[in-house]
Formats: sequence, C-alpha cells, structure tokens
Amino acid sequence: MKIIAVECFPLKIKPAEVYLGGPVDDVQDDYYYRPEYRCVYSRKMETCLVKITADDGHVGWGEALAPVIPQVIADIITALFTPLLMGENPFKSQVLNAKMYNSMRDRGHITGYHIDAIAAVDIALWDLKGQILGLPVHQLLGGNFRDGIPCYVSGLPKPTLEERCALAQEWQGKGFHAVKLALGYGVAEDVANVRAVRQAIGPEGDILLDAHWNYSLSEAAELAAALRDYGVRFLEAPLLPEDVAGHAALRQKSAIPIALGETERTRYQFRPFIERQAVDILQPDVGRTGITELMHIASLAETWNLKVAPHLSVGLAPCIAASLQVAAALPNLYLLEFQPPVFALANSLLKTPLVCRMGAYQLPSGPGLGIEVDEQRVREYCEGKVC
Repeated sequence: MKIIAVECFPLKIKPAEVYLGGPVDDVQDDYYYRPEYRCVYSRKMETCLVKITADDGHVGWGEALAPVIPQVIADIITALFTPLLMGENPFKSQVLNAKMYNSMRDRGHITGYHIDAIAAVDIALWDLKGQILGLPVHQLLGGNFRDGIPCYVSGLPKPTLEERCALAQEWQGKGFHAVKLALGYGVAEDVANVRAVRQAIGPEGDILLDAHWNYSLSEAAELAAALRDYGVRFLEAPLLPEDVAGHAALRQKSAIPIALGETERTRYQFRPFIERQAVDILQPDVGRTGITELMHIASLAETWNLKVAPHLSVGLAPCIAASLQVAAALPNLYLLEFQPPVFALANSLLKTPLVCRMGAYQLPSGPGLGIEVDEQRVREYCEGKVC
C-alpha cells in the first residue's frame, strides 16, 4: 500500500453573508480588519482541502482551518510534505506526522501554518485508512462513546440585541438549548446581553460566552463575578492567549469555568495551561491539530479531569466530519460547536449531507470520515487552482 498522489484545493467561496454577519460586497477587498477582535477576517469562506490517493484507488480527504490565505497551506503541503509522503504507506501516519513536524522544527515553525498543514494531511490519512479498512475513524480510535454529538449554537449574528434574543428563542424552539454569545465589548454591555438572552430563553437554556481575548485580568474577573447568577456555562478566551499566568489567576477568582484553546495546535502548547491549572475546558480545533494530536491533547486533559469542547468555526466538510469522529471517541467530551451558516455551506461540498438536529450532530456511519466529497463541486470552487 503506497501513496501515489497528493492534491490541494485552496478554496475561496463567496457566501450569502459574511461570517459573523454583514453583506458581501464584491468591490471591497477580501480581507478586512475587525478592531473589536484585533484580527483579520475574510469576506469569503476560505479553507484548504487536501486529497491523498493510494495505489489501490482509495482516497482520503483532509482540511486545514485556513480562514485567511489558504494558498499558504497548499504551498506548504505541495512543496514540503508531498515529497515526504509519496511512496509511503498511509498506515505509517504517526511516522509521517513526525517527519512533517520535524521538517521545519529547527526553523522554529512549531505552530501556525506549518502545523495547520500537518493537520490537513493527518485528517486525510485517517480518512484514507478508514476507507481502505471499511471502518469509520471513530472505530479506529477505539470506538464511540455516543451516537449523537451534543452541540451548542455558536453566535447569534444579528445586529440588534432584540433580534439576537429572538434568534436564540428560534433555535431553542428547534431543540437547541445551548447558545454561545460572541461578545467582549465591555463588562456592562456583555452583562446586558447575557441578561437579555437569559430572560429570552429561560432557566432551561445554557449560555456560553466568547470574549475574544478582549479583557484584562481585572476586567475578566469583574465580568465573571457579574455573571455568577446567570448560569453561564463557560467563559471562552477572556485574556490574550499568550497569558498563561493571567488565566491561572483568573481561574482562581472565577466561579465560571474558563475555556480556551482554539489558538493552540499541539499538546506542548496546551500543557502549561493544564499544569498551571489555568483552564477548565480545552478547545482544540481539529483543523489546527489534526485527529492524532487532538486525541493526545484530550488524553492529557483527561489526566487532569478536564473536559474537551472542540472548537469548530469556519472549517467545512472534512473538518466538521473529523470533529464528529473525534468527539464520538472522547470520554471527556463537553460539547461540540455548531455554526449553522458554515454547516450549510459545508454540506454543499458533500454528496450526502451531514445532519444536525435537536441539539446534536448525527454521527456518520460510513468508512473513514463518513462523508463522500463532491470533488466536482470542490474543483468548481477552486476555479482550477489545484496544487
């Protein structure tokens, strides 16, 4: 069994609406800066898919979370990783992961795009192994603890608080009783938003809060104290992600569990947060960690009795499917993220759609990731720019 081809598909898809809300304008540049998040976003849905083919005809699909300049991921895989992968046995995935990681370790590339590219290849190798064996990835990981993956609706992308409350009620009516608010606009405004949503969905609904790294330690502590009586299930990304000591101090002060991890890619990056007791809920993203590394991170978390709530934002079909396979196999799963507009777009890349209803994803039962990618649609979105 040998790998005979590696292809990359950097995608830039024009959505009906910009991620996090707002119209799509063809006149404006693809990338824009959001001051409230101190981060560059794209007006398009961007990602990088990778397809790995074995000499028996089986293929595996992977994806890196690449919401900005996905062609960088494609270049890394094509120029650096393909020579390491060609002719190799796909079942040597642990060895191949080590080779890819080591290939740029001496140059300091132990995070960022290099690791994202490894994640895409790793997911594709797991899918390929499952396709060859005729088994879903969750079985290769040791079995599934659950058939349905509990989730929360991520974000209420409406311009007014009244509309956000109405949308929360709408999702609650569809059986989704957990919602995450994308806030971080100041303690008073955040508390007002949480208070309004709590009144809208009642005591039976769960509220989660994403502060997008906007607070100082004192502000985050003030926010956590002010939200004590509103039943907030976790406070995500309250401080800058580099601040391990600050998170440790905040966790000692906060009655609300602290969640973080979408910026981290390896167990080495998560380790100081765990050992310093700076986090309650870990949020690795499979599009940045890959399946293999996410399982390592989850095992490390389990030794400290910590939960894992995998991050899942703008990753499309292979990312979502890989998240489901991993989430099913985690003994310490908390919840999985659900992005409705992204989910619909992801399903447009599949011949049979993934299903999420009544507050839970349905676990695919097919081999590998359990999905069949519509390669023709992928190539159309790629506009022929296949690497």
